[in-house]
Formats: sequence, structure tokens, C-alpha cells
Amino acid sequence: MKIIDPHLHLFDLKKGNYQWLREDNPPFCPDKHLIAKNFSEHNLTLAAPLTLAGFVHIEAGFDNEQPWREIAWLENTCNMDFRSIALLDITLPKALFLLALEKLTSYKSVVGIRYILDDDTIAILNDNNSQANLATLAESKLSFELQMSLANSLAVDRLMTILSVTPNLMLCINHAGWPTQNHVEYAHWLQNIERLASFENVFIKCSGFEMIDKHYSASWQHKVINQCIEKFGVARVMLASNFPLSLWHASYQDTWGSYLALAKNELAETKLAGTTFLYNAEQLQQLCFSNAQQFYKF
Repeated sequence: MKIIDPHLHLFDLKKGNYQWLREDNPPFCPDKHLIAKNFSEHNLTLAAPLTLAGFVHIEAGFDNEQPWREIAWLENTCNMDFRSIALLDITLPKALFLLALEKLTSYKSVVGIRYILDDDTIAILNDNNSQANLATLAESKLSFELQMSLANSLAVDRLMTILSVTPNLMLCINHAGWPTQNHVEYAHWLQNIERLASFENVFIKCSGFEMIDKHYSASWQHKVINQCIEKFGVARVMLASNFPLSLWHASYQDTWGSYLALAKNELAETKLAGTTFLYNAEQLQQLCFSNAQQFYKF
């Protein structure tokens, strides 16, 4: 089975800055040393029945001041078929945003940008430059990777206002919009993914479960995926690894093996045999390959 991994990160600690990977910088977590090392495409090893046909590299803080340096490094280093999502601050004044966008799009692998919102979501989305720059992104036929908590209904309100006036912006929610194991927050998350699913240009990527809980259960992971599929439909959901952060929970092979267990023919011999979240081979191929192939322009 062919896979395009639509969300992963590669590091070269000698060439890049990666401030967030340094021990004395946030985020502070006891297992940071497990990922604070060099990772290349050669670490993306899969065994049968899985084959990695391509990947999407998501910006990883290589150089936040000159984000094109990360793209140049990737294009000089990687031989596998890949696409890049570059870092670009959407609150920049229009002239600076356009200048940076022009530099980034001179690299053939760039298909979109990410600017992490998270704790600053409302302030960033309320910034006058943000809406204008997202409209520019849409005009340039580039996508935006959205990283924010979808349990925050006020922030989702603001996002929906922007989406309503930017109907051509291709947007992909990262890490399933941070579902939590808190029942109240989870209910808000579920309501808000349904609201966002009403926009046909919005897709959702399921990954990053290890950032919510390093010891998450496969049944909880599968529940989240199933609810994303219920709201967005199979054609607008992608499964991804978030490598190398996924190593906090499992190997690269086992991360994808957990997704493979969503298929009907794989479940019979596993402890998840009683689950109701079953997808056929064609649907799983959409979730693991063809949706990413289309969205990221392979």
C-alpha cells in the first residue's frame, strides 16, 4: 500500500537554528532529547505492506528569520518526491509578506505556508494584516496550515469570519485541531470541527496524538479519526505521522501500522477487532495517499 506522509519534520542541527529543540527553551518536556537530533529522509523506513511514495515537510523552525533557507536545504538534500510547507508570518505588513512569499515560491517544492497560532490564535486572526495576507495566499494558489485548538469557540468564530470572505483559501487543520481527553473541551472540539467542515475548502489532518498524550490508546486515536471522517467525509481527511515527534509513542512503522488497523481486513486478528470504525481498502488509500496527493499537488 502506497503512502504519502503529509506531515513530518526533518532536522539538521548543524545547519538550522531549531530554537524550540534546545533544552533550555520551551516547550519544556522530559523526552525532548529523543527528537533533538538529525533526521533525514533515510529515517523514514517502512516495511511491507507499506511503501512511502512521498512526504510533505512542514516547517520546523530551521530559520524563522529566513525561512527559505530551510527549503533550500531540503531541496539540496532530499531525493524522494516531496512538497514543502514553509514558515511565513501572516501578520507581516503586505509588502514584506509579498517579498517573503516571492522568495519562498521560487523553490519548486513550496505549496503552502504555516504560521502557528495556538496560544495567540485570537490576536493573530484579529490582526488586520492576517486576513489580507490569507487572501493573497489564496490568490497565489497556496494553502495554509492551521495549528490552533478547535475547542476555542471564540477563535473558531473569528476563523469562520475569515473563511467566509476568503472562499478560495485551501486550508488544512493540523493535528486534528488538538482534540483533548477533557470531556467538556472535547465536546466543543466536536462542535467546531462540524462547523468548519461546512467549508468545502477546509481539510483536516489527523496526527500529533503523542503531543496530547504520549501514552494514548489506539481506540481513542481511532475514535478521533472516525469523528473527523464523519464530519469532513473521507475525501477531506488525511492521516499523517508528525515524525519525529511520533517517536515519543511508537516507531515510524508502528505509527502507520496503527492507521492500517482501521482497515476491515486488518482488524480481525487484533485487539481492536470489536471496533465499529472500519474502512475498506479504497477509503484507506484515500486517507493515506490520494487525498494528500491531490491537496499538496503531487
